[in-house]
Amino acid sequence: MQLQPALHILKSRAPFIPELAIVLGSGLGGLAESAEAKAGTSISFTELPGFPEQSVAGHSGKLMFCEFEGRKVVLQAGRFHYYEGHPLDVVTAPMRLYGRLGVRAVLHTNAAGAINPDFHVGELMVISDHINFMGTNPLIGPNVPPGPRFHDMTTAYDKPLRQQLHAAASAINMRLQEGTYIAVTGPNYESPAEIRAFRILGADAVGMSTVPEVLVARHEGLRVAGISGLCNMGAGILPVTLTHEDVLAAGAAAAKGFEALVRKFVKDLTL
Repeated sequence: MQLQPALHILKSRAPFIPELAIVLGSGLGGLAESAEAKAGTSISFTELPGFPEQSVAGHSGKLMFCEFEGRKVVLQAGRFHYYEGHPLDVVTAPMRLYGRLGVRAVLHTNAAGAINPDFHVGELMVISDHINFMGTNPLIGPNVPPGPRFHDMTTAYDKPLRQQLHAAASAINMRLQEGTYIAVTGPNYESPAEIRAFRILGADAVGMSTVPEVLVARHEGLRVAGISGLCNMGAGILPVTLTHEDVLAAGAAAAKGFEALVRKFVKDLTL
């Protein structure tokens, strides 16, 4: 993907260089409707060369540059998914743009299925680590400077940022889980046997995004934090059928708590 034309548009239209990018996942896009977001500068994905239209329900597909809790941020309302048929350089293009724009850190959010039986639908989980079970990697191919050919992922999810998320949760009296996120391609939900296997591998939640973006964000030198909204229990844990509508509904139900957490986190953020 040719990033330079899209970067040129962002640099010409963005009112400032944001400190932080916040990726709003399925069912967690309410912040895009906040007063701060509406008062900011909005750039649709389709205005950026090489960016396709957003096709997944719950993803509006735009970048919103705004003053949020006293900080300059860009809200990414939606993302591209590998299961939509997009190549990984498109899926991860926003991370490349953030790195070149001068963003310092990215907060990723997503809707996920809970694998850990101690977790409950509606809770939020800080991502402490991940397992890439997608069978591919966005860094395959020629290396993209300034990132190194082989970069370390020991602390992919920044420990100080995780600690700040927990501090924010404590301040608003929220129970916040922490665990390992496993990424699969989708678009089908996982089978009960797969959920059992993922639990053996050490995964606490499963989803269809985030990991490719985190790999590229870290390659760009961005600090990373991640939150999963637990919108369903993994297949076979409960005797129910999984649907995307239910995931969106659960995300909407958790939206108020999510927004409160993010606001407190951003307000008190130390980078």
